[in-house]
Amino acid sequence: MSTLNHCLKLVWCAGVFVLNRSLSLAFVRLTVLFCLVGVVPWAMPVFAQSLGGDGNSSFVLSSVRVKGNQRVEVETIRTYLDVKLGDHIDADAIDESLKRLFATGLFADVVITPTSGGGLSVEVVENPVINRVIFEGNRRVGDKSLRDAVQLRPRHVYTPSKVQGDVSRLLEVYRRSGRFAVTVDPKAIELEQNRVDLVFEINEGSSTYVQRINFVGNKRFSDGDLKEEIITREERWYRFLSSTDTYDPDRVSYDRELLRRFYLRKGYADFRVVSAVAELASDRSGFFITFTVEEGERYKLREQNVNSSLSDLDVTPLAAALEGENGDWYNADIIQKNVKILTDRVGGLGYAFLDVRPRVRKNDPGSMIDVVYDIREGVRAYVDRINISGNVRTLDSVIRREMQLVEGDAFNADRLRRSRQRIRNLGFFETVDVSTSPSERSSDALDLDVKVREKSTGNLLFGLGWSSSDGPLFKVSVAERNLLGKGQNLRLSATAAGRKQSIDFSFVEPRFLDRPLSAGLDVFVRERDRQRESSYDLKEIGAGLHVGFDYTEAWRQSLRYSLQETEVKNVKSTASPYIRGILGNGSVDKEGGTLLSMVGQTLSRDQRDSAVDPKQGYMVRLGTDIAGLGGDEKFAKATLDAQYYIPVTDDIVFVQKGMIGLVQGLGEDVRFIRNYYLGGSNLRGFKYGGASPRDKGTSDAFGGNWMATGSTELRFPLGLPEELGISGKVFSDYGLIGKPDSVLEAEMSSSSSPRLSVGVGIVWQTPIMALPLSMDFAWAILKEDFDKTETFRFNFGTHF
Repeated sequence: MSTLNHCLKLVWCAGVFVLNRSLSLAFVRLTVLFCLVGVVPWAMPVFAQSLGGDGNSSFVLSSVRVKGNQRVEVETIRTYLDVKLGDHIDADAIDESLKRLFATGLFADVVITPTSGGGLSVEVVENPVINRVIFEGNRRVGDKSLRDAVQLRPRHVYTPSKVQGDVSRLLEVYRRSGRFAVTVDPKAIELEQNRVDLVFEINEGSSTYVQRINFVGNKRFSDGDLKEEIITREERWYRFLSSTDTYDPDRVSYDRELLRRFYLRKGYADFRVVSAVAELASDRSGFFITFTVEEGERYKLREQNVNSSLSDLDVTPLAAALEGENGDWYNADIIQKNVKILTDRVGGLGYAFLDVRPRVRKNDPGSMIDVVYDIREGVRAYVDRINISGNVRTLDSVIRREMQLVEGDAFNADRLRRSRQRIRNLGFFETVDVSTSPSERSSDALDLDVKVREKSTGNLLFGLGWSSSDGPLFKVSVAERNLLGKGQNLRLSATAAGRKQSIDFSFVEPRFLDRPLSAGLDVFVRERDRQRESSYDLKEIGAGLHVGFDYTEAWRQSLRYSLQETEVKNVKSTASPYIRGILGNGSVDKEGGTLLSMVGQTLSRDQRDSAVDPKQGYMVRLGTDIAGLGGDEKFAKATLDAQYYIPVTDDIVFVQKGMIGLVQGLGEDVRFIRNYYLGGSNLRGFKYGGASPRDKGTSDAFGGNWMATGSTELRFPLGLPEELGISGKVFSDYGLIGKPDSVLEAEMSSSSSPRLSVGVGIVWQTPIMALPLSMDFAWAILKEDFDKTETFRFNFGTHF
């Protein structure tokens, strides 16, 4: 130690000498270098002695002393050190222990110091614990969305690195909503007991919209045509309820795929998107997106063939089932549809393991394409396990029962696709991903991995609107489509309108007795004003039970039973005697009700492409009801209706609808309230019941015991932006109606001659979770003198 002290004194003297004499910088450097050369060899033994006490590079650990810990136990810290008493400790071991303690994320600072006698002193400063996570300044994005984005939670350990990670996630949330000028400033407010409140101060800035979308290289289709095919939109004032005009890189990537699909549908098999570049304006006010494309040649389909390597498989009927005619423009969607057709048909013949691959061969001289569908035996694989993840509320059994494959089944890709679609159709999940992975238990088996992300299934809706039939209306509805995570549907709604009041309760169990059988209960109270048509009010109180099951994916059967009390009240003294007679003995004072006990069924086949906005396919329903199994009324009723949708172009749809209904008394006359009424929504251009038989003196409508209606309609865009949801239509309605059973023909005005109307209209799918707004202008062309007509019909309702 004396030598070390001597060297240090020498350095001090040199420094003083330099200051006093203002020696040159070169002399200072030489002096310091001389001192270091002299000091280091003598200092190394001293540091070695501090480690081992005897000049060696390691020592035997005899004790560990921990200081500074508040929440973390001493034994936990000793475990992280990964050294034990009696181990040989050196500088590397101390350095490794230091790294391990920092890696836990529990400590803001750690100091490990060797002590005399072979011990270690470990002094730690613990990271604080988060008490609350607070967001300030966020107006456009709610706390829940931000809270879902960050990883730090109350009672988590606060670390600066994790905070910065959460800042990046918050910025990404805002950027996906089009706000690239957002800033997030995290602050930690210290509390007692080493706790902090983590506050994210957010300055949202203004939205960054897409100002312009450009296309380069497109010759066959205009920029306007291509803009209609992608999701991203240019900024416009009427898109204030949409986010499609804000820049989202994921959306732009999906737009590339949409462009590719569009061109492949149109026959451009060589098409590709060269690039999609988004440039931010210098003032950060908006983005300019440029898609560079190569269209290539347009091809026609010359020939389609089917080849098979499966034994005893006749491909002749398979080739006949293919869609697409020779000479048509090539369409990639039809090719994929044919793959599904072949998979279904061959799979139905008992071939469990299939691999259908289309092989496309281009004939450049003629711009023609040949397609050969190779059917071969696929990999023999079975389903081992079905793993479901991501469902927090929804029970596994609700998802599992939608699977078309179960453990032990032969793997089938088409059934896997159908399973994915069925799970999506539940409407309980934002995303559904169904994939396969090799089984760990067998080489010829696969595991099915179902990953879902749940969304809200409860609704509290308030509605305000007006309609031609009911006048001003207010509606409130509470519904839960996934009650207790069991997939059950519960709904309670109430409506108050100028001419209608109702309360409805319904409950549906989609898998009654754990079988593919839906069962439900309906309870209702309804009151309707029919003073304008028939001079009375109608009140119904009742309940019903129903069950339903699917024969196939298209065919469905439902059975029902209802019991209800029907009361006719507030009958005008000037009403038709036949209307007053419904109360008994023709007395207005003896108002009362009847009990209706009725069983019924509906058989339907639905082949529409969408139940909400169909553009292709058809739907047919046959319903029958019989009243008389108890109760006061006895009649039979049958209704057949159909809808047929034909796409004329991508945007124009031809719609044909029709209905035939018949009601017949069983040993007694049918009451007027059970009759059919022609006019209103089923025959535009006529008021509700306006084309029905009526009393000659009072003009009260009786309705008829049979009715047939039809509608021919053409729906088309109006050239307005698609996101506005406004479309036009031209239509023609027509219908016939029969006579009531209990009225003398001499005392009523009636005719079974056809009625006809023509009209135009618009439909607006309003954007705020709204009911559609429909305005129809119709003119009666074929009518009777006693018919009551109307030119304008308006229906509107908005949920908010």
